[in-house]
Amino acid sequence: MLHIKSVKHVSDFKIWISFDDGSSGEVDLIHSLNGPVFEPLKDISVFSKVFIDPELETVVWPNGADLAPEFLKELHNKTKTNRKA
Repeated sequence: MLHIKSVKHVSDFKIWISFDDGSSGEVDLIHSLNGPVFEPLKDISVFSKVFIDPELETVVWPNGADLAPEFLKELHNKTKTNRKA
């Protein structure tokens, strides 16, 4: 099972994530903030309060929004692929 080891807000809707498989990198969530629970995160001052839930070991925000590590890894992999192209 994949887990997030660290996260930090980089800029805009981008975060830097370290996964427990040793990979890390920037992920842009601008197109992933869909649905009512993510609506408050469209405010950068709220989005920037991202942290790791110690039990779930994934990224969460104070309003309870969270994203699965597998989803974040998929975005991370797409970003890497797009940069190589």
